Amino acid sequence: MAYENECWWITGASSGIGAALARELGARGARVILSGRDEDRLAGVASEIATQTLTLPFDVRDHDAMLQATGKATDWAGESAADSSGGIDGFVANAGVSQRSRAAKTDMQVYRDIIDIDLTSQIAATQALLPHMTQRKSGRLLFISSIAGKVGVPMRTAYCAAKFGLAGYADALRAELSQDGIGVHVIYPGSVATDVSRNALKGDGAKRDKSDKVIDNGIPADEAAATMLDAVALNQREIIVARGMEEAMGELRRTPDQLFDQVAGMVADGYMEKMEASE
Repeated sequence: MAYENECWWITGASSGIGAALARELGARGARVILSGRDEDRLAGVASEIATQTLTLPFDVRDHDAMLQATGKATDWAGESAADSSGGIDGFVANAGVSQRSRAAKTDMQVYRDIIDIDLTSQIAATQALLPHMTQRKSGRLLFISSIAGKVGVPMRTAYCAAKFGLAGYADALRAELSQDGIGVHVIYPGSVATDVSRNALKGDGAKRDKSDKVIDNGIPADEAAATMLDAVALNQREIIVARGMEEAMGELRRTPDQLFDQVAGMVADGYMEKMEASE
């Protein structure tokens, strides 16, 4: 069965999509490492998982803490495995915060904060884990973008910038890793019933503390998580999890698989080696 006896690490695992993915992975037989800022909430999610778990609380913006967590995660993945080949089989870059404010009324610090949390910190965590995965020549990287990472949505300029950027990093990384046995998947959720709107930042950086009807009536988080993992198991590289108009918008901007294959073919033909040799 897909995911059975694997080890997966999730950032932003204390609630929402991250917590739902953790529960679903556990139900499918995976060992799960949960990270987020709130240790108590992480422990609560871990208590709902029947398989082995490890909680590693840290703020994704704390680079030193993230590096320490990476070492602990890889060590635990090996120690908790049934055989000596154990390691981290999957990493989910999920931690993030959204926005609800007009660009003209948004402080620049809000842009810096959202891009740091949703983009730069997710890249940093992935970069720290890459040597582990490339050495093992296996693994999957999941990046939680958004329909707002395909379509510019009003009141979310900072969030869109970060989520578009995360998808661009992931697509380029997928091509680079295409010869290394590592899969890269970008997930584009639409409205999922979480606290994403309630936790969103207003223009002055304050927490919005108010939800949206479209979010409250969105796809249940556990259902969304199951859909995501089913698609990853089928090796889909671009995964849209949305309904109605949001799904239609995402599909309009879907990247053809042929283009992904074409860019991966450039790598197979020595594109990177030629570029490095010319420097």
